Amino acid sequence: MAAAAAGDAAGAAVLAASVRDFVAGQQDGCAAEVAAGVKDGSWTVLQLVEALGSCLENTDPRMRGRGIQLLSQVLLQCYSHLQEKEVLHLVLFYENRLQDHHLVIPSVLQGLRALSMCEVLSPGLAVSVLKTIFQEVHVQSLLQLDRHTVYSIITNFMSTKQEELKGLGADFTFGFIQVMDGEKDPRNLLVAFQIVRDLIAKNYALGPFVEELFEVTSCYFPIDFTPPPNDPHGIQREDLILSLRAVLASTTQFAEFLLPLLIEKLDSDLQSAKLDSLQTLTACCAIYGQKELQEFLPSLWSSLRREVFQTASEKVEAECLAALHALSACLSRSVLSSDTEDLLDSFLSNILQDCRHHLCEPDMKLVWPSAKLLQAAAGASLRAYHCVTHNVLPLLLEQYTKHPQSSQRRTILEMLLGFLELQQKWGHVEEDESALLSLQGPVCSVVFSALTDPSVQLQLVGIRALTVLGSLQGFLSPSDLELVVDHLIRLALCEEDSQSSEAAMEAAGSLAPIYPKVFSGRMVPRLEEELQSEWEEESSGEPHSPRQRCLQALAAVSTHPSIVRETVPVLLQHLRKVQKESKARSRQDMVSVCQSLHRVALQCQQDEESCWYFHQTVVPCLLAMAVQAAMQESTHLLLGKALLEEEVLAAMVPVISAATTHLSPELAAQSVSHVVPLFLDGEVSFLPQNSFPCSFQPFEDGECLEAQRRLVALLMAFVCSLPRNVAIPQQERLLRELLALSCSCNCPFTATTAAKCFAGLVNKHPAGQQLDEILQLAVNRMEPGLAQGPCRTQALTLLLWVTKALVLRYHPLSSRLTDKLLGLLGDAELGAATADGFFLLMAESPDVLHKGCHADVRIMFRQRFFTDNVPKLVQGFHGAGPDVKANYLKALSHVLNHLPKPVLVTELPTLLPLLLEALSCSDRVVQLSTLSCLQPLLLEAPQIMSLHVNTLVTKFLSLTSSPTMAVRIAALRCAHALTSLPTTVLLPYKARVIRALAKPLDDKKRLVRKEAVAARGEWFLLGSPGR
Repeated sequence: MAAAAAGDAAGAAVLAASVRDFVAGQQDGCAAEVAAGVKDGSWTVLQLVEALGSCLENTDPRMRGRGIQLLSQVLLQCYSHLQEKEVLHLVLFYENRLQDHHLVIPSVLQGLRALSMCEVLSPGLAVSVLKTIFQEVHVQSLLQLDRHTVYSIITNFMSTKQEELKGLGADFTFGFIQVMDGEKDPRNLLVAFQIVRDLIAKNYALGPFVEELFEVTSCYFPIDFTPPPNDPHGIQREDLILSLRAVLASTTQFAEFLLPLLIEKLDSDLQSAKLDSLQTLTACCAIYGQKELQEFLPSLWSSLRREVFQTASEKVEAECLAALHALSACLSRSVLSSDTEDLLDSFLSNILQDCRHHLCEPDMKLVWPSAKLLQAAAGASLRAYHCVTHNVLPLLLEQYTKHPQSSQRRTILEMLLGFLELQQKWGHVEEDESALLSLQGPVCSVVFSALTDPSVQLQLVGIRALTVLGSLQGFLSPSDLELVVDHLIRLALCEEDSQSSEAAMEAAGSLAPIYPKVFSGRMVPRLEEELQSEWEEESSGEPHSPRQRCLQALAAVSTHPSIVRETVPVLLQHLRKVQKESKARSRQDMVSVCQSLHRVALQCQQDEESCWYFHQTVVPCLLAMAVQAAMQESTHLLLGKALLEEEVLAAMVPVISAATTHLSPELAAQSVSHVVPLFLDGEVSFLPQNSFPCSFQPFEDGECLEAQRRLVALLMAFVCSLPRNVAIPQQERLLRELLALSCSCNCPFTATTAAKCFAGLVNKHPAGQQLDEILQLAVNRMEPGLAQGPCRTQALTLLLWVTKALVLRYHPLSSRLTDKLLGLLGDAELGAATADGFFLLMAESPDVLHKGCHADVRIMFRQRFFTDNVPKLVQGFHGAGPDVKANYLKALSHVLNHLPKPVLVTELPTLLPLLLEALSCSDRVVQLSTLSCLQPLLLEAPQIMSLHVNTLVTKFLSLTSSPTMAVRIAALRCAHALTSLPTTVLLPYKARVIRALAKPLDDKKRLVRKEAVAARGEWFLLGSPGR
């Protein structure tokens, strides 16, 4: 007993000392110690109040304030430990203190905020606290933080004591209005706006104070707030705009006050006020009905029409159209009673009355604004669409006939197209209401006439309209569909302008899945027939020749499984025909067929059945043709030699790759069980027409097998595109064969494709002992090859591709191989090629080692490579001899050029001197890469770049006279980007730059002249008012 009493006395003494130190202003940290004592039971809140007794009764308000401040700070940390009776007594105490001196009030409010978070708050206390605050505290005379405390108290009570507060009725709303009235701080406004939203959303009684609540919030509309620089609170103008808009558009009770305000602000000269008003109107339409809008519709329409007809701002126009669309949708939603006027009908009548006549004006000045308004209103609902199109479509068709000029017809058809596209939203054309169906004949006639017009631009609009008409189910008759296909064939094959031809092919691809029978029965046979006749007539193989267009059209129309099964045999048959006939154009024809097959493969990827059909039809066929050509080459026969050329094999690679990447694992496994034995064991039984004159042995030695070895490119396309979970038979043997071929083959094409294939497999190989052994074997083959001998180039190529494969997957060996490459930059023979190889390491590879072919590519591998190796590059540059310094600069520029710009900006101060030195390098690749790297940095890091402005201006102007066109263009773009630097820094150079940029204005290349005009114009405007 005595020990306990002694402990209590000691605790009381400690508490008293802490209170005394805090109140005296010596130890603010005592509050945390006192709170810790309450939490661990050393003393209670009641004992704390008793210890504060003399302080709370002190005549000096500052002393009382310090006492209450200590109590409040403790409560903020310990409110969850309070008992219900303690909370009751504390609330009564704090309520009483709200009548105290104004110096005490902030601490009292902090205490009440702590108590408002208590879960054991007795019924009625929340109402009592808020009533006292409303009566005793003039909130807007408090500091910002104290006002924020009041809003926090209200927010806490609204979330936990909602029913009690609703019992106050409209008095609670009125009290809050008094609290908020006059608030100016954006931090507090965000909280206050949220409270108003909750008042409305949670159905608190607004009573007779609807207008007052609207006034106390709408006085901030439109928001005019610019955040101070380096604002730690991060509140943006947009945050306040959206928060206030959510309040204003939260209830229909505000409509009679808000709509006149919006109409008034639409007349403002400030664009921001117009935009805010229009966006708020759009938001309101989501909850308004006819009742709220009826009185204001004429004024709203008048304001919207005026803005669209007169504004020079695209933003304002777009928001006006969005608001009109919302109004039309709102009126369309309203349920009509028998005695109610149909406001949608009268509203649309006004729009039609004001816009129709502009569609008929001969000068067509207001045609587009009127059409946009009509389309915005019509797009809101099917009912609005029918109402507008019944009036407008006949008029547009009439105007098309009246105007013979192609430019005017194009404008009218584009407007018609806008209304046709709206019909797509509702799909099927309804017979009873649709104006479109009743005008089927005239509409088709107008569109078909546009397709035969000499004007390419009118043709293009006609093709777009044709695509839309075809997508409307039930609109085109069978005879119309046949005519559509005939027009598309004519445009695709015979139209001189490539734009119309390409657009027709795209349209055929869009419509073919909707009408597969028509296209497969009418278009594919015609294209096949044309292809045959063009081949016999020996027409040229130019990109836009009829034969090339036939091939492109066959690919474009292959967008439905049934059509794919017809077009693929046609394309393969043509490829066989080209292979058999040795003609000068054979190589280009083969490439064209492969490009078409590649397009078909990409279009098949989304359909598993089509993908497998394409794979099992095309891949064996291509392999069979290539194997046959290689064997004929081996036996000195001339047939099919073109198929073995690099360009043709390179065109076949993406076909096989695209046909493989999207296979299911089961089907891929089935296919790989045939293809790999073909290359390793000469197993040709799965190939069509597999009677070959000799065996297929691409990995065997011998000069006569050189043609067979080239086909490793096709093996690469297949195995490097397989999903990672597909097991490759005899993989270790295959890797060893590829490794040997890549190091020993004298043909650069074969050696490179073998290295790429090896790298692609290594990248996907599961980690473990087998991979480590293969990689060690590769290192053992590369190191002697790099040291000396005739195969150094092949060894370097293999090193580059294996390094890339390992860098992508973060393999530990990658750093050792990269160091080897860094060492080779100083090699007199291989240094330049190694520097070029850094582009390969950083760039996206088109055929292997990318995510599309399931390669193991880790995120941010470029950033990691940069961090690990750029310091070594810089160090190597400084230590290198003058004859190899350019190699380090080239490698560095390749790394930096592929790095995300935000990462580069952080390292810019240390790297910029090297980049500037790279501009003096005579290597055109280094110059171009460095300029491409510097241009975005001028825009993103102007302050850092300003420090080197003299050097930058000199270098850029010097490079505008480069003999390489790409360098001249890049230098002019950088000179243009210089104008983003601070004007005061640039003004001393203005005259010099303008004089220097006069020379490229007369450059012999149009693209250079174009960049020179743009750059010189910006320098002329430098320092002018309003810039």
